[in-house]
Amino acid sequence: MDRLYFEDFPVGEVVEFGDRIVTAEEIVEFAREFDPQPFHLDEVAARESMAGGLIASGWHSAALMMRINCDEVFLRSSAQGSPGIESIDWLKPVRPGDRLSVRRMTLAARPSRSRPDIGVVEMRFELMNQNHEVVMRQQGSVFFGRRPNGEARK
Repeated sequence: MDRLYFEDFPVGEVVEFGDRIVTAEEIVEFAREFDPQPFHLDEVAARESMAGGLIASGWHSAALMMRINCDEVFLRSSAQGSPGIESIDWLKPVRPGDRLSVRRMTLAARPSRSRPDIGVVEMRFELMNQNHEVVMRQQGSVFFGRRPNGEARK
């Protein structure tokens, strides 16, 4: 695939990609290391909680979405980091066996005023389960290098 640059993210574009199945083992492994709350660690304790069963940490969900984004977009692009995330919303729990994908929307794009070789793209990412339900939403901007000739990919 061609390398993606700032010019390859037109405003209004909506793209879906990724396919990642979440396992109980990885939910527990992540929780042990980073978010050791009972409903992330133990199925019995999770069933007795408001979650009603084992669920992934929201931070685990965010990490999974980042991995899908890296595999499908960022690692084949001129991405140069982000000034930050404006919002992140956890809307539904991620459970063992969920099959996750991402919907990416380009909300705005502008050339950098201080660095003409990069552009700033405002994006919304939605992490979806196998039922196409949005389980997490994140919005923020990403810096991308500009295409050397300034044209969009053909």
